[in-house]
Amino acid sequence: MEERTFAQIGREEALNLLFEGSGFTRGADAQVFAAAGKDQVVSASRLLSEGIDFDLVYFPLKHLGYKAVVAVTAALYARLARPRSLSLNLGISAKLDFAQVQEFWSGVVSAARQYHYESLELKLQPSRNGFLIAAAATGTLPALDASRRPKPQSKDLLCVSGSLGAAYLGLQVLEREKTRFEAGSAQGSEEMERYKMLVGAYLKPELQPELPALLASSEIYPSAGCLVDKGLAAAMQTLSRITGLGVKVYADKIPFEGGSFDLGKSIDSDPVSAAMNGGEDFRVLFTVPILKLEKFRRDFQTFDIIGHLALPEAGCVLVEPTGVELPVTTP
Repeated sequence: MEERTFAQIGREEALNLLFEGSGFTRGADAQVFAAAGKDQVVSASRLLSEGIDFDLVYFPLKHLGYKAVVAVTAALYARLARPRSLSLNLGISAKLDFAQVQEFWSGVVSAARQYHYESLELKLQPSRNGFLIAAAATGTLPALDASRRPKPQSKDLLCVSGSLGAAYLGLQVLEREKTRFEAGSAQGSEEMERYKMLVGAYLKPELQPELPALLASSEIYPSAGCLVDKGLAAAMQTLSRITGLGVKVYADKIPFEGGSFDLGKSIDSDPVSAAMNGGEDFRVLFTVPILKLEKFRRDFQTFDIIGHLALPEAGCVLVEPTGVELPVTTP
């Protein structure tokens, strides 16, 4: 039998195959632990590796610390959990000195305060393979909020917390700047300024502080939620898996950061493809009952409605402006 590579299988299918026959069910971005009648405990984790997830040539260490916290906090928000505890385990290579680790840590502390963590833990150990960041967070979902969460249904609206594809495009700007720098060119600064919003989306993503509490106070309880951190296509498949329903997204409803199409033309990269298959956006994707449409639009104006849940047989599809439905797959 011919051995298949990860590239041939694809990330999502590889995960499904690894769980197949294990006796365990593959979860979403955050795991929930609960006892009857009690608050639910939600956990999320993330591993960031130098050379794969970030490049210290252009990534400010303070921003990197902040982003590491956002990565796990966004997963808690997707499950409507309020952040409680945060733990980081750092693998530190010989090229980093203490002052640089302090700079990274200042970003972590800033984000921990911004998102109201109650406790913070740090462990340090040496690394031979560059800078490694393992972040883990826990939060709580009040039992009353959990009980009010409706069952997902076909026609529930898909609502995303901000622009998509911007982080991927911002990364392309940074990589182009790095190439110019290594070639001894000084022409990159103008492009960095022109696309600073896209660059910022990659280097320092932001969340709406206290989002779960704001939803509860508005009496809006999403029927499901997941994190958009590996592209919208992967998030759609996650929603389909956890709801048992189909997912339809309309290409002309996807929100983009200013400059996305201009940059896309210059680097021959379609912003829709960047939104579907890019990563690092750290947006929250909720499914909201259609009867809550007007209230949701009024109270959460930073969110965009990009599609809806559908009957299971619809699968996951991207609907083009012409009405053609394209099946969604992930690399």
